[in-house]
Amino acid sequence: MRLFENDFLERMSHVHPITPLLVWAPVVAWLLWRSVAVHTVPAMSLAALALAGMFTWTFVEYVFHRFLFHYPARSKAGKWLVFLFHGNHHDDPMDKTRLVFPPAGAIPIMGLLYLLFALLIPAPWVEPFFAGFVVGYLMYDYIHYATHHFHMRNPVAKFLKHYHLRHHFSRQPGRFGVSSPLWDIVFGTWPR
Repeated sequence: MRLFENDFLERMSHVHPITPLLVWAPVVAWLLWRSVAVHTVPAMSLAALALAGMFTWTFVEYVFHRFLFHYPARSKAGKWLVFLFHGNHHDDPMDKTRLVFPPAGAIPIMGLLYLLFALLIPAPWVEPFFAGFVVGYLMYDYIHYATHHFHMRNPVAKFLKHYHLRHHFSRQPGRFGVSSPLWDIVFGTWPR
């Protein structure tokens, strides 16, 4: 499916699945290096902050998916934005080049989220926290890709695949978590 008349924008909307790892792994490595070399964050604190960042990602994933990507826009521009960010994925959920989020959109969003976290979390701790947050994002991107294109043998992976595909192919709204059903359980958006 073609989204843009402009060839450059159209090319930018197609992303090879390895791209997020190539973009974000160096960022994670740099943040972790700074945490240790510049801020001398102890190993246990670094691990706890990174895990807190990963956990926070699951909530942000849920909020974005539920309230932004499924926003009931009324204006033509709003409907186009929702379609651009997520609706095209529902129209063609098996498109291998539109399953991971394009860096052109992810980089500014992550930059804004980093600034928000930097306002809320003290300087020595924000970097390991954000490294974990980005790892959570990468896990989400690859779990999402796998649910659409891999045969799952592991019971947890099978569950996540079934859970996410029901978000696409069930008439019941809900199941907004991709990497975890936790927030669907908490907020009652897991239809039985």
